[in-house]
Amino acid sequence: MLVSGTAIGGATAYGLINFMPQVLPAFEAPAAASEFMEMPPVMAPLVDKTGKLIGYGAFEIQYEVPKGEAEEMAASIPVLLDAINMRTYRAPLAGGTDSVIPSLGALRKVLLEAGAEVYGKERIRSVAITRASPV
Repeated sequence: MLVSGTAIGGATAYGLINFMPQVLPAFEAPAAASEFMEMPPVMAPLVDKTGKLIGYGAFEIQYEVPKGEAEEMAASIPVLLDAINMRTYRAPLAGGTDSVIPSLGALRKVLLEAGAEVYGKERIRSVAITRASPV
């Protein structure tokens, strides 16, 4: 009975996992608590792939950081803005067919690199670009 019960239970689990996964509850690890750190508006040059200045873009961004650390991290925002500025003029942020629209993928990469440099990779979980527009 023990062997047949194990076989039936194993076959049932295999069938459910492979053929009816919607029946099983989602077993995901709970996400670590985080919050978004408010940032002042960021102005960045829109440079194309050749290095030519096309214009400027205005961005509103927020960094996702561990819960309870945003206030402490906000004290270093001037250093973070400097790190962002030191990268944006070298990164081709101009996108679109006419190179006037900001490339959000390139901007996100620049923002994550700058955040990791200032705060460390373990403290910057993601970045949200809430507004991007050419100026």
